[in-house]
Amino acid sequence: MDDTYYMKQALAEAREAARRGEVPVGAVVVCRDRIIARGHNLTETLIDVTAHAEMQALTAAASSLGGKYLADCTLYVTVEPCVMCAGAIGWSQLGRLVYGAPDEKRGYRRYAPEALHPKTVVLSGVLQEECAELMKRFFQSRR
Repeated sequence: MDDTYYMKQALAEAREAARRGEVPVGAVVVCRDRIIARGHNLTETLIDVTAHAEMQALTAAASSLGGKYLADCTLYVTVEPCVMCAGAIGWSQLGRLVYGAPDEKRGYRRYAPEALHPKTVVLSGVLQEECAELMKRFFQSRR
């Protein structure tokens, strides 16, 4: 399994979010080559602005491991996390963050580039075009 495989799993979560009328962002958490958590945006469903894909996946991963620190884990997410999610990723001491498409308007790099834990390794651009296209199609269908 590689980054592309796991990002495809996150894309499947994003497609589920879109099917539910949510902004199509999906995430999976991998620990020791096994998916331990999945999540997609649920802000509309739960009427909760904090119910982002990353938050759903981080919470499920911590529950799965029985602890709040995710130093041995990788979070795959289809779009660059926002500041809120980056803060949660930082507090979880996530080992690695892999995301697909950048978010030039709301991404953490613009507003809080130091939000992640100092040891978190970041890789961006995995299946970037596919991740970006899913978002683009979703918002075009809303207009």
